[in-house]
Amino acid sequence: MTTQTREFVASTPGRLSRTAFTLTEVLVVIFTLGLLAALLMPALAGARSQAQSLVCRTRLRQLVLANVGYATENDGFYVPAASDMSNNAGLHRWHGVRTARNEPFDPSKGPLAAFLAEGRIKECPTRVGFSKTAGWGSSFEKGCGGYGYNMTYLGSRLWEAAAEFKQAYARTTAAQEVANPGQTVMFADTAMANAGETLIEYSFAEPPFTVYAGQVMTDFYMSPSIHFRHQQRTNVGWADGHVGTEAMAPFEGVNAYGARSSAFELGWFEPADNTPFDLR
Repeated sequence: MTTQTREFVASTPGRLSRTAFTLTEVLVVIFTLGLLAALLMPALAGARSQAQSLVCRTRLRQLVLANVGYATENDGFYVPAASDMSNNAGLHRWHGVRTARNEPFDPSKGPLAAFLAEGRIKECPTRVGFSKTAGWGSSFEKGCGGYGYNMTYLGSRLWEAAAEFKQAYARTTAAQEVANPGQTVMFADTAMANAGETLIEYSFAEPPFTVYAGQVMTDFYMSPSIHFRHQQRTNVGWADGHVGTEAMAPFEGVNAYGARSSAFELGWFEPADNTPFDLR
């Protein structure tokens, strides 16, 4: 054995002992990686939520532009929110039509289909967990993608004192009648707490107070449908075409189905009155 070989063999045990990890060192590394993962998870979740909110705002803007396109081809009048609401038929909505009330709406046959990319309503990318059952009571607005339309002031003429009840739903507002388009809600993130812990798709962005024959009834609140699902914020598409986000205003109340709305992130943004919805 040469002197060089003897030196290599002699140095090998020491070299092995210096590069091996002890159990304690392995546990420290695992703990450190776990700690880093725990610290990064909220940031990653926040980034994902922001990305989903951005996609959602893009889809809301598509709905606003589709409605503007509809108005352009219909003497300036916006799409009806629910033209058969007066007789409770429940077959025609701004987002689709159906042949029976226990069916989902078909967006491809809706009045906005010709003005939308791919001819359909695209769903909000945030996983809300909407009820998927077929019964009327738990899915009566299925197909709207988690978005609601300002029916009271844009998709009907409920705001007009002279409007006859049936015609108030069949006729709508003209774009030129909106005094401040940049301050009038057209579409927003929506949902409805129907029963238990279930959220259903809901296609109307309800103002805080109902309107009858042009009069705002402030004796009671409507069931909130504005959904603050993007880290306690909601996305809103305004009548002038811009889309923004709004924070939830304080509101504690039980809706028409007995659900505490705030527990489901449902409510209104400031000012918590009809002002952001009103066309005047």
